[in-house]
Amino acid sequence: MQKPARIEPDPGFRTSFQAEISKNKMKSYALAAVVLLFLCVLIWTIAQLWDPASAGVTIAIGLVFVGIYMFASYYYGDGIVLAATNAKPIDTNTQKGAFINNVVEGLCIAARIPKPKIYIIESTEMNAFATGRDPEHSSIAFTTAIIDKLNRTELEGVAAHELSHVSNYDIRFSMIVAVMVGLVAILADLLTRSMWYGGARGRDNDSKGGAGILIVIGIILAIFAPIIVRIVQASVSQKREFLADASGARLTRYPEGLASALEKISGNNKGDMKVNEAVSHLFFTDPVKSSLDGLFATHPPIEERIRTLRAM
Repeated sequence: MQKPARIEPDPGFRTSFQAEISKNKMKSYALAAVVLLFLCVLIWTIAQLWDPASAGVTIAIGLVFVGIYMFASYYYGDGIVLAATNAKPIDTNTQKGAFINNVVEGLCIAARIPKPKIYIIESTEMNAFATGRDPEHSSIAFTTAIIDKLNRTELEGVAAHELSHVSNYDIRFSMIVAVMVGLVAILADLLTRSMWYGGARGRDNDSKGGAGILIVIGIILAIFAPIIVRIVQASVSQKREFLADASGARLTRYPEGLASALEKISGNNKGDMKVNEAVSHLFFTDPVKSSLDGLFATHPPIEERIRTLRAM
């Protein structure tokens, strides 16, 4: 009996994954820098409007507040997300629990990362998400529908995507960006209130022109900064989704598994999961349909993700 011909790997296979990963990483960092810039400008503007003589102290207090806010989100954000989505730890004594545990464990061995804690969410929507600050402190959750309706190859594709978020430190990155976006919204509101209740009171009559310019800048920032950073956050999230698709396909060496899973999910999901919009960017596909999805969409169109995977 003649032996089957050996299939040689495509020489561009590895290169295409690396190029996709590198491209999306650079775009994500650049977009995050834009959010950080808005955050710094808002703190500086508020300090100047309140009292330019003590602007340094105001800026220092603002930075301390930012630090505490980010510290709390960094260490306790994953627990909040799991509670908000009503995720429950898997029971490996059940068939479903043992199956998904086996899928995740095998991929973690291949990826050489610690196995995350695994959770299940009761839902008819097919979805999944990962959370945690690093591979040693991570969790991954699957809905009951996605476990029931995908075959093993497709489920491996989804799990590999979520594990790639963990190994690429996407969760930490996305969490930091989300925190900065939230802070921009808080500071923009604070800036509006400071102007409404007599901004620039610390400036004397000789600097009214400068105060007027600052007030105009403040008004522009208060209106447009939250909108712009939300758009930037959506763009960052989309880039990280493409990155996780590429990394997940590299892990399984079978992009079609993930592409097929996306096709099934597209035909099944209605976008009516009972989750807060604040955590929707963490999911494998957008769990909640919204009228603002076009402008603030945190996930790329599924058709585009499938097309990109099949072009690899």
